[in-house]
Formats: sequence, structure tokens, C-alpha cells
Amino acid sequence: MARTVADFGLTCGILPAGTQNAITDVPGVRVGHCTLRDGDINTGVTAILPHGGNLFRTKVMAASHVINGFGKTVGLMQVKELGTIETPILLTNTLSVGTCATALIRDAIRQNPDIGRTTGTVNPVVGECNDGPLNDIQAMAISEQHALAALADAREGAFEQGNVGAGTGMSCFGFKGGVGSASRKIALAGGHHLGVLVLSNFGRAGDLVLPDGRRPDPRRQAEAERGSIIVVLATDVPLEHRQLERLARRAGAGIARLGSFWGNGSGDIAIAFSTGNPVDHDENRDLVPLLALNEARVDILFRAAAEATQEAVLNSMLSAEAFTGRAGTHRASLADWLCDQPERR
Repeated sequence: MARTVADFGLTCGILPAGTQNAITDVPGVRVGHCTLRDGDINTGVTAILPHGGNLFRTKVMAASHVINGFGKTVGLMQVKELGTIETPILLTNTLSVGTCATALIRDAIRQNPDIGRTTGTVNPVVGECNDGPLNDIQAMAISEQHALAALADAREGAFEQGNVGAGTGMSCFGFKGGVGSASRKIALAGGHHLGVLVLSNFGRAGDLVLPDGRRPDPRRQAEAERGSIIVVLATDVPLEHRQLERLARRAGAGIARLGSFWGNGSGDIAIAFSTGNPVDHDENRDLVPLLALNEARVDILFRAAAEATQEAVLNSMLSAEAFTGRAGTHRASLADWLCDQPERR
């Protein structure tokens, strides 16, 4: 059974969590996985859909921020230039980025036969982390069908976390990492949400700092920081591109609270989108209205991004069971470590 920070009496910040305490607390957002476990193959794909409709036709406002750029993402150049996302976001291992991008392109063409013919091409968005220690990454086991299976699995509400989908072979602070999520309620204009999903594969063993100050010891020799983290932030608060870029930067505050310094060999990337400003691909008006948050109210979102990112990483580790992967490589569970500790008084 997946465990979260609440099960261990840990608290990340002061804002209230949403009902699911997940990115799917943002209305319309869906998450799905495809998991591969077969001997030395321990990998997968995780899909995040901003809404359940045709994303090419109805795009969402978006932005990204590169905290440290040792990564191999696809699509962020156009997101930075145009400020929109027009496909689901797929997360996977480093050597499967191209395969997942092709799957997104084929799926978009299936839904929109005019792509590349009578309208523009499509910009797939894919993020990655290197699951090599626990997965035979050279096998390049991910196929387009696996990516499509993750898309087909996407649903609203609760979803699996930990050793699942893209998180299957990931490590974090010397422990088992994976997929994790958290959310915060936003008390603005009748109520909104901000949700975060992370793919956690970063942090030196021994550097992790829990919200109560403890420093878990995975009993592994500390190595250079060569991991990565992808942070996906979603909100239904109407934001424009510049505001979303500012929001994406605050994911770094949540990562830093955990004890990470995002080292030289780490790919730490945040992608943020808002469902509150849909962009019609077929819009023909010269001028279009845009709803945006009053900048004087933005601090609550910045706080929510830091808190939810911190908690999502911890949830990714606490939901992950101890794992033995390729060539007998083992990662302990943070939840097991906490269960073995004497009760704090």
C-alpha cells in the first residue's frame, strides 16, 4: 500500500492539500502509466494530460524552467517561444525520449489529420530521467505502444505512485525514487488548486533533509550528484506565459528544502501549465481576451509550488517499495527506514 508524508506525521508547509493530494486535484488533469518489469528491464512511461479533449485543437498556456540543464527533453524550445502545450506530457527514461515523442506525434496526427498538411506541425513534450542503475537502459525496451498505453491509462482522480510508470527504475537520495504527487488548495476567486507531479531521480545519498530535520541514511556511499528530476506543475488559476515561467522557477525552492543543490550532472527541469486560459488552435479573431491573475496575489501560488514540490518528492519515495533491479542493484525504501526509527517524542 502506498504511503505518504501524512502517514509518518510529516508536514510540508502550511497550505491545505486538495482532496486527492495529487496533480489530479486540478479539474480535468489526468495521469496514466505503463510499467515494464521483466528481469533487468525496469522502466516505463507516465502520461500527464492537461485535459481530456483534443490538446492540439485546445492548447493550454505553459512555460518551463531549466534549473540545471543536464537533460534530454523534447519540446521545451517551442513551449518557451509560444507559451503553450499542445500534446500530453510524457515522462520516461533517457534513451526513450525519441520513441515517446514519435508516439505523441502519431497520436496527434490520428486526431488531427491536417497536421503538417494544411496546418502547422505538432510539438510533442517529453521529459526524462536516467534509470540506468536499476534498468538495462541500453535495451531501449520502451516502444511506441508502451507510450500509447500510458496515454490510454490516463484518468482523473487517484493514481499509482512510487515504483510505477516512468518511476519504476528511479533512485532518489540513495533510496528508491519514482513518481510522486501533491497538491495545494488556492484560496483565490472562489477556490482553485495547484498540483505537482514529479519524476524523482536525484540527490546524493545522505543529503536528504526531512521536514522535521532528520537526515535519513540509506547506508550507501555518497556519489556525485548525477541524477535528475522532472517537475510538472498544473493549476486552474488563469495565468499567462510569463507568470507560469515564474511559477515553474519556484519548484527549485521545494527541491532545495529537501537538501539538494542540483549538481553539475543533474537534469532538473520544471514544466508548468494552466488550464484556466485555453488557446484555440483555429482562432480567427484578430484580438482575443486573456484572463490573468493579479500579480499582487501571486505569492500564494509560489508558496504552493514550493510546498507541493517538496511533498511530491517525499511521496514518490514513501510510495516506493524497496527494489532490486539490474545486476542485483538494490535501493532501500524511505518508508522502511522511517518505520525502523524509534518514535520521536
